[in-house]
Amino acid sequence: MTQLGQYPPPGHVVVHISDTHLLGEGRELYGSVPVEQRLADALRRLEAGPIDPDALVFTGDLADLGEPDAYVRLRAAVEPVAERLDAQLIWVMGNHDERAPYASLLFDEEPTDKPQDRVYDVRGLRIISLDTTVPGYHHGEITAEQLDWLRGVLAEPAPHGTLLAVHHPPVPTPLEVMAVLELHDQPALADVIAGTDVRGILGGHLHYSTHSTFAGVPVSVAAATCYTLDLAADAQRLLSGVDGGQSFDFVHVYDDRIVSSTVPVGSFPEATGFAATYRLMIDAMAPAERLENLSSKQSPLNLNEAAASDD
Repeated sequence: MTQLGQYPPPGHVVVHISDTHLLGEGRELYGSVPVEQRLADALRRLEAGPIDPDALVFTGDLADLGEPDAYVRLRAAVEPVAERLDAQLIWVMGNHDERAPYASLLFDEEPTDKPQDRVYDVRGLRIISLDTTVPGYHHGEITAEQLDWLRGVLAEPAPHGTLLAVHHPPVPTPLEVMAVLELHDQPALADVIAGTDVRGILGGHLHYSTHSTFAGVPVSVAAATCYTLDLAADAQRLLSGVDGGQSFDFVHVYDDRIVSSTVPVGSFPEATGFAATYRLMIDAMAPAERLENLSSKQSPLNLNEAAASDD
């Protein structure tokens, strides 16, 4: 396919999903949020789209109460999609998860209370799932032993660099009450990853999409498929979780940067657009002709779009 812009195709594409909060027996969250349906909607959008991902990364709070049946249902919903997409499936522990059923039911390992840290090779892109949870608590911590392990892993660069996937993102939050539940002792993590091949950090936990940097590394936080936190809620509400605005992210990994793009879970009426068949016509154009047709406000293509918008 013809390259239309200045950038070549990305080397890797990662789907970043977070905070599914499934309950056992298919129950609704808070008695009103159909979390399994919301996840199914996200997976349906993903499969119907044109992007072929290399990996699906779920950054924690997979189950709301750590119930065994929730992990069984999650695995049954996601694994077939990952297989059809030929994408590697990567789970990350969240504060609502429980280590024993997480290890036994998602990885077929012996139940354990040890941190769930794993390393994946995705066609040369290393993705590290780092467990930032504290058993019995909702805030995040990384032990000295985990930091030593991470330092050892990062001592040898991966062919295409590393993405670090955590639940508690090392970023400030405008929701001050959520700051109590943030990742503690972040400078210790910064010391480990600074100057390494870590190219991006993927996180969840916040239930809204946000971006920042940490130790010179881009941080991308996916919202949630269950419910989102409304940053513009009425001032009388300290915290407001709403059944709306659910989304997931596409993370495109280029040679020199990563690009994170948010995709809404719901389907909406199309207001304007072009059929996919237009791409064949665009590819057949010479570069100057392509620029004139797509960029000029007076081109037949743009005039036709404007006329359709006026109807």
